[in-house]
Amino acid sequence: MTSNSSLNPLYFQLTLFADYGPLRYLFFSLCLLVYMTIISANIVIVVTVCLHKSLHQPMFIFICSLSCNSLYGSAGFFPRFLMDILSDTHFISRPFCFIQLHVIYSYAACEPMILGVMAYDRFVAICQPLHYHSKMTFRTVTYLVLFAVLYPAFAVGLCVYLTVRLPLCGDKVHRLFCSVVQLSCVDTTMNRVVGSVFNITTSVIPLFFILFTYLRILLVCRRSSSEFRGKALQTCLPHIVSFINYFFSLFFELLLSRFGINVNPVVVAVLSMELVIIPPINDPLIYGLSLPQIRNLIFRFLKIHKTIPAA
Repeated sequence: MTSNSSLNPLYFQLTLFADYGPLRYLFFSLCLLVYMTIISANIVIVVTVCLHKSLHQPMFIFICSLSCNSLYGSAGFFPRFLMDILSDTHFISRPFCFIQLHVIYSYAACEPMILGVMAYDRFVAICQPLHYHSKMTFRTVTYLVLFAVLYPAFAVGLCVYLTVRLPLCGDKVHRLFCSVVQLSCVDTTMNRVVGSVFNITTSVIPLFFILFTYLRILLVCRRSSSEFRGKALQTCLPHIVSFINYFFSLFFELLLSRFGINVNPVVVAVLSMELVIIPPINDPLIYGLSLPQIRNLIFRFLKIHKTIPAA
């Protein structure tokens, strides 16, 4: 299903989908359950933070932003993915392909930016507690959230624009979602350079910044009382878990998209899905269950009358 010109296919074929017969309905049900879990868990976090004034604080606003980003990224993947599971043909139109490309990669780029902002918030709260309220004002929090969201959207938009201009020799995409740079008929040095700059600014720099801030936090905790150390680690542990989980997912995605490793299609499918499944499920569960401020309000919101002692 291509145009008369071999350089500009109107449709792309997602080749990792196979005909599993009646099993497709089982796969569809399981994936729909995963998607509903992602939506439910993240909406609970967003609603809880928005409705309770006690959570209108920088840390919880950033957690809410993380959940909104998870909803955004999963919406760019799951509806189309669920349709493909039940479909006999797996073609995606050129415009929708690039829209999906922008949504999924801007979601992926936004995640480390928000985690970096959260690390800065914890750094100021623990290492500079006397200056916390003067530094983390509502205006500052707003600017940080806008930067963490808008810069990845712009950077990914530029990469997608450069990809749209490439003449593509082929229409077969060996992924579960669109990734078409490998189909280029011409040299992609410009795309790779821009993509590398984009990866450095949205992933590598936040990575080192997060490592630096948590190293500083650990040094402060070592010199503090056991009570202070326990409270500090209680608020930092969810961020550390999310950070490690996300960068493992990103590492596998980069192996597939940037380096084009040749592995079993089943492995490619699993690694492709990890980025859009694990962080969106992990983040709300980690923050919802580990932070007593959110956990207690969630149980109260769901009318589960059970006293849970603070960790």
